[in-house]
Amino acid sequence: MINPPAPLFQRGEKEKPPLEKGGLGGFDQKKAGFELNADQITAINAIQAALGRFQPFLLDGVTGSGKTEVYIQLIAQVIASGQQALVIVPEIGLTPQLQTRFTSRLPGVTVVLHSALKASDRARNWEQAALGTATLVLGTRSAIFVPLPRLALIVVDEEHDMSLKQQDGFRYSARDVAVRRAQLVGCPIILGSATPALETLHNAQRQRYDWLQLPRRAGVAQPPKISLLDIRQQPLRAGLSMVLRERMQTELAAGNQILLFLNRRGYAPVLICHACGWIGNCPQCDVRLTLHLSPRKFWCHHCGRVQPVPQHCPSCKSADLRMIGRGTERLEEELQPLFPDATIARIDSDSTQRRGELKRLLSAVARGEVQIVLGTQMLAKGHDFPRVTLVGILDLDGVLYASDFRAPERAAQLIMQVAGRAGRAERPGRVILQTRHPEHALLQSLLRSGYRGFVAEALREREDTELPPFTHLALLRADATDALIPMEFLSEAKRLALALPETEHIFILGPAPSPLVRRVGRYHAQLLVQCADRMRLQRFLNQWGGVLQKLKRGKDLHWSMDVDPILFS
Repeated sequence: MINPPAPLFQRGEKEKPPLEKGGLGGFDQKKAGFELNADQITAINAIQAALGRFQPFLLDGVTGSGKTEVYIQLIAQVIASGQQALVIVPEIGLTPQLQTRFTSRLPGVTVVLHSALKASDRARNWEQAALGTATLVLGTRSAIFVPLPRLALIVVDEEHDMSLKQQDGFRYSARDVAVRRAQLVGCPIILGSATPALETLHNAQRQRYDWLQLPRRAGVAQPPKISLLDIRQQPLRAGLSMVLRERMQTELAAGNQILLFLNRRGYAPVLICHACGWIGNCPQCDVRLTLHLSPRKFWCHHCGRVQPVPQHCPSCKSADLRMIGRGTERLEEELQPLFPDATIARIDSDSTQRRGELKRLLSAVARGEVQIVLGTQMLAKGHDFPRVTLVGILDLDGVLYASDFRAPERAAQLIMQVAGRAGRAERPGRVILQTRHPEHALLQSLLRSGYRGFVAEALREREDTELPPFTHLALLRADATDALIPMEFLSEAKRLALALPETEHIFILGPAPSPLVRRVGRYHAQLLVQCADRMRLQRFLNQWGGVLQKLKRGKDLHWSMDVDPILFS
């Protein structure tokens, strides 16, 4: 945990006017044309009572339960009291819809902070926040560091999302820094999610966080019906089974919208020579190049390397090169002849690169100008598509068998978040999950008892295996252009660690090559540190870090320490 300079978070704190308890800042919900349900009112009253002091809350609400409405009601009171609020979201794609809702419902000045803004806009918005002119700041993870002289409320939406963790360079978890910042300032913090992280749920169960639940969808909306569709030995067109295609035709005929989820961008993940078996691999990474056709390129999604698409096999010169697999770009092309009368919108990081394109596409979907929306995990969370009545999840089987111990949790969250896009208004929703493994324990658990049932089983398993949140991890990473150098450095680092006085109850595993050994022409290895006591682990890391800083190493070696790692690749 990083302790920033006090002025960054506490500038002008003595000038804070007292917060008025009771009421909702004069906000008239009847005039706005909506009603709050009892669960929302309970949550608002609990958080409202904590205004003016530090208190973390987990707002655990199913998709469509009205978490954003709770945020708006509380932010309205904060603004009415002359204070500022900060809302953190995991991805830039979530900011347009939230910005529209906030600015249409809240007084004062709302500014947005994220990396896609022009530098001049970002600097102006940062200054407005620091001077106190902006009453609400909406931003991605780096916005957690913006100076706010009258900060009175922090919201971290989709708190479970791994995008809140900065994975390289200056590593930090925006969620965890937000909790610490709220503690330093003395204000409540809301961690909102329909699928909370196991660590957050564990803190709620231990009563470190107040646990507020919204178990019902707002208004008349009902939870979608989720079904597993076994596609083994079934003919597929565009990756769609006959059952899903027929259901799509029914929904389109009724004037509804459809969302198709495929978490793989590009045209095809593999280009292979049918004559000799050559496969297009990245020369700098241990991964395959992805074929993109618009624009036409061979692209590594890990290092960003781009090269021309070969016309002939580089190995045997055969022209019989075949595309294996399917990305969103190919799916979009294949859907057109199947549904010629439907307007299709693809939403992924490729189709939304141009400034303002994401906002344009989302607006078109909201106006009903698009009948079929397809995309990646950009669509999985936070978006409200009231006309979507059918969600098709096309290819998640690979996630079910990933080696990372957090893979089941991420898969469960992704499935439930994507499913939550269906039936969010008065029209009932249905979710069809295509799989070749319908008997998989994770899928059966979600089908039988939902995310809560999965969480109960996952936490028992984590406790039995002594994994987070029942223990704490740190990952020492090293990389170099020579494969031996990182392993030698980590072996010496381990030897020095074992000689420290704070090693009791500290377990050091490795060193070992990283799961993805070669990236950007460099070889990666890692050393895992595990301890059940966080304070003991921090004391050990402080001592060990000082030793590592003095350790002689060549200029080619890079190393870093990642506390509470999310990815192990």
